[in-house]
Amino acid sequence: QLQLVESGGGLVQPGGSLRLSCAASPFSLDAYAIGWFRQAPGKEREGVSSISSNGARTKYADYVKGRFTISRDNANNTAFLQMDSLQPEDTAVYYCAADSHWAGRATLAEHEYDYWGQGTQVTVSS
Repeated sequence: QLQLVESGGGLVQPGGSLRLSCAASPFSLDAYAIGWFRQAPGKEREGVSSISSNGARTKYADYVKGRFTISRDNANNTAFLQMDSLQPEDTAVYYCAADSHWAGRATLAEHEYDYWGQGTQVTVSS
């Protein structure tokens, strides 16, 4: 079974940046599309961004468009979420997930993802 481990979360001031990583094992990540999701306290989990298996397609939720950038390094079995201009409303647990059904797409539909990491906390506060 594919295992995903997120890292890179932490506390950052408004306007700051963080880079999240999603490391996959024991299988190669290039067979999966990857999505990033987040869940704030008391709220439903929501989609943030996704990337197809070869990186050709990406998708962003409107609330992060222009601030977040998704990428992947299949040679090192890792996906990334660069988060810039962070705001307090970005505070959440961030999860990466893998879609094995259609690796060539980039979707924010949560039910399409089979494998999930444990999450990493991002807190934006002064």
